[in-house]
Amino acid sequence: MHAVKRFAPTALMLGNIVTGCSVLAPAGMLRELSDGLGVSVTTAGLLITFGAVVLCIGSPVSAWLTSRIERRTLLTVTLLVLALTNAASAFAPDYGSLLVLRLIMLAVGALYTPQAAGTAALIVPVQKRGSTIAYIFLGWSLAAAIGLPLITFVASRYGWRTTYGGIGVLGCLSFLLLAWRLPGGLMGSPVDLKTWTDVGRNRTIISLLSITTLQMSGQFVVFTFMGPLLAKLTGAGPDAISLAFAGYGMCGFIGIAIATRIVDSWGAWKTSVLFTVLLLAGVAGWALSAGIYPLMVAAVSIWGLGFASTNSMQQVRLVGAAPQLASASVSLNTSVLYVGQAVGSAIGGFLYAHDLLHAAGYVAAAFVVLALVMVFLTKPKETIGRV
Repeated sequence: MHAVKRFAPTALMLGNIVTGCSVLAPAGMLRELSDGLGVSVTTAGLLITFGAVVLCIGSPVSAWLTSRIERRTLLTVTLLVLALTNAASAFAPDYGSLLVLRLIMLAVGALYTPQAAGTAALIVPVQKRGSTIAYIFLGWSLAAAIGLPLITFVASRYGWRTTYGGIGVLGCLSFLLLAWRLPGGLMGSPVDLKTWTDVGRNRTIISLLSITTLQMSGQFVVFTFMGPLLAKLTGAGPDAISLAFAGYGMCGFIGIAIATRIVDSWGAWKTSVLFTVLLLAGVAGWALSAGIYPLMVAAVSIWGLGFASTNSMQQVRLVGAAPQLASASVSLNTSVLYVGQAVGSAIGGFLYAHDLLHAAGYVAAAFVVLALVMVFLTKPKETIGRV
C-alpha cells in the first residue's frame, strides 16, 4: 500500500497530461483542421470556445453529481472516456461530428483536473498538500511543453487525424496506470446545495475565482490563435510555430517545478504574485514585439513560466482558504478557468476575424493587469508584516 500511495500523485499527474492534450489540441493544429475540414481558422477555433463553455458548465455540475463516487472509479472512467473520444475523433467525417465528439469528451473530461486535485488531499499529509497539488498540475505543463509542440509537429506532417489517434493511445495507457497505482476506497466530501451556498458566501473564494477568470481570459485572447498569429505576423512556418509552443511549454514546466519547490516555504500568495508578474511580462512582451519572431518567442517563453504556475497556486489558495469547501471551490476554479478560455478565445476570434492582429496582445495584457491587481487585493492578513 505504501508503494501505491507513493506513486499515486504521479499517476494523477499523467492523467492531467492526457486532459491537457485533449483540451489544448485544436490550438496546436488550427490550420490543419481548417484545411482538412473545409472551414475557416476562426470556425476551427470555435472547437476551443464551445469546448470551454461545456467545460465551465460541466465542472461544477459533475462535481455535484459525482461527489459520492469512489475516486479511483471516477477518475479512471473519466480517462477511459477521454481516450475513446479522442480515438473516435480521428475518424470524424466532418466538422459537425468532430465538434459533437469534442463536446462529449470535455463534458466528461471536466471532472478530471478538479477531482485529481481534491484526491491529492486524501493521499498526502496536510503539510505536503500544496506541493502535491502543484506537482499534479505539472501534467498540464507537460501537455504544453511536450504535448502541444508534438501535436503541431505531427499534425503538420501526418494530419490531425493521426494526432487525435495518438492522444487516444496515450489516454489508454494513462487509464491503466491510474487504475494500477491509485488506492481504492478514496471518498471526497459530498457536495450538496449547502456547499455551493457556503462557497457563494465566501468572499475570499469569489475573489480568487475572479483572478482565475481574468488570468485565463487574457491568455486565451492570444493563445487560441497563437499559431495563426505567428504565421501572419512573422511568416512563421509549422516548425517555427512548434518551436514557439515548445518554448512556452518547457518554461511552463520550469515554472511549475519552481512553484512546487517554493510554495510550502514562501506561501501560496507570494508564489502567486511572482508568477502573475511573469505572466504579465510575457503577455506584454508579446504585444510590444509583435512582428519580430525571436522577440515574440522570448516573450512566449516568459509567459510560459507563469501560465500553469498561476493556476496551480489558485488551487492551493482555494484549498487553504476553506479546506472543507475544497471539493466545490476547486471544481468552480476549473469552471471559471474555462469561462476565461471561452471569453478569451471568443475575443481573440473576433480580433483575428477582423484582422486586428496587433490588438490581441494589448487586450490580453489588460486582462492580466486586472488579475495582478486582484492578487494584491487578496493578500492574506497573516502575510502582513512578513518579508
